[in-house]
Amino acid sequence: MKDNIVKSKSYLFAVRVINLYKYLVETHKEFVLSKQILRCGTSIGANVAEATDAQSHADFIHKMSIALKEARETEYWLSLLTDTEYIDKKQHDSLNIDCTELLKLLTTIIKSAKHK
Repeated sequence: MKDNIVKSKSYLFAVRVINLYKYLVETHKEFVLSKQILRCGTSIGANVAEATDAQSHADFIHKMSIALKEARETEYWLSLLTDTEYIDKKQHDSLNIDCTELLKLLTTIIKSAKHK
């Protein structure tokens, strides 16, 4: 079976987001913003996984588009967590590099799928 890079990367990113959530809850006792980033950061991979078994070409594009929206939202929460000093610049940059990579991959996949 061919390796699915976006599926692997989105899964590993979800693991990192879960660890960030645990850090925010345990270290900062932060329960609102942490839930937001947990939801959208793990939703990226869930939608990518759903897309791999899409019912149609249109369904595939739809699921990948949702994953892209969730990645955009995750990017937003990362910036907000940084600007409110819940995470430092180093933590932000490390996670944001992965998030940006997912954004680029998903954008390319969606564009390619729409041209087929």
